[in-house]
Amino acid sequence: MGTSLKNAQLLLDSRLPAAMHGDGNACYDLGVAYSTGTDGADYDLVEAHKWFNLAAVAGNALAQAARAEIADDMSAREIAAAQRAARDILATNQRRAA
Repeated sequence: MGTSLKNAQLLLDSRLPAAMHGDGNACYDLGVAYSTGTDGADYDLVEAHKWFNLAAVAGNALAQAARAEIADDMSAREIAAAQRAARDILATNQRRAA
């Protein structure tokens, strides 16, 4: 793995723990990474939509617009999969908080 690829993966990995705990900015950053295929992320609109959805739930207004924008390029099945994945993370966080 080249140095720039390692650095990009480190950026992605550094945001994941905060995002998994509901940090809206970290979720948004992951959404951007997956929607553009940068920072060590593969281009994956389902993953991007999931993270933008979680960021929007956390109050990130930019994520709401980004989620709507990429949804135009997704099938209903892909959107449903992204929403399920986001709900799973939210449920995990709620169980952790209880």
